[in-house]
Amino acid sequence: MPVYAERLMGHVLELRNIVKDYPGHRAVDGVSLRLESGKFYSLVGPSGCGKTTTLRMVGGFERPTSGEVWLNGTMVNSLPPHQRDVSTVFQSYALFPHLTVLENVAFGLRERRVPDAVGLADAALARVHLSSKAGNKPGQLSGGERQRVALARSLVLEPQILLLDEPLAALDPNLRRQMRAELKALQRSSGITFLFITHDREEALSLSDHVAIMNAGRIEQLDTPESAYHRPATRFVAGFLGAMNWFGDVGVRPERTRMSLARRDDASLPATLESVLFLGNSLHLHARLPNGSTVVAEIPSGGVVLREGTSVWIEWDPADEMRW
Repeated sequence: MPVYAERLMGHVLELRNIVKDYPGHRAVDGVSLRLESGKFYSLVGPSGCGKTTTLRMVGGFERPTSGEVWLNGTMVNSLPPHQRDVSTVFQSYALFPHLTVLENVAFGLRERRVPDAVGLADAALARVHLSSKAGNKPGQLSGGERQRVALARSLVLEPQILLLDEPLAALDPNLRRQMRAELKALQRSSGITFLFITHDREEALSLSDHVAIMNAGRIEQLDTPESAYHRPATRFVAGFLGAMNWFGDVGVRPERTRMSLARRDDASLPATLESVLFLGNSLHLHARLPNGSTVVAEIPSGGVVLREGTSVWIEWDPADEMRW
């Protein structure tokens, strides 16, 4: 049985109050994080929030200004990347253009003098459905195929943690959706801890066992995707993970917001319907309140369609309110 199938549960990674300063700028500001073995984690946030810098400190490509990085109970702040039991898949994939697909996957094994490097590389290519491309060069592959080669090259080393730095960013939307399913399946079958970096909230929510939402160098919430979306810890998390309607200090998701022609209770708010957007399986109804703010309600398509310019009433259930 492969080693990865026998991994024990525990905290494979712990970040203890790590800080990373650059001249005139603090990129990471006191991040603490614990990752369980065998889980899929995502660090998600807007550009410049510190997520890639955090990943680079885990991988050994950057050293923290202060704080500690622990892998399997050992502090690794001073260890270079090749002495850490982690592997990284970069956005550029970083394949060797002069080597074949098989040689790329076997490269790390040969550097470590692992017996039967070619056989293990063959098996890794089979797991990512690329056995037929073993003799090709990277330049002969599609973007999705190159990504699979990069994944196979990292997974074959059986690292404690696989770091993925926005590996889907260069792919077209349809291929990105396909690769999400494949990434999740690979993580489940390998048992390796994945730490996935993305600015795409949909990727983070659909892939992860746990998601950490970052803002201005800090983690604002670490939670399951469901809890983070439905019970966000901060106003920033609520708005980043999905569209929100704001009524003062109350937030309501569009899918929990209703628009009707008749007023149902004293809490209903008057508005004017301005536009209706057809999005396939749903409609987005955009209305404007008397104070000028916009409200969006998401409803299933195929139902009654209100006309633009119609006076409507906005309402929601109190249980769907988010307050800070």
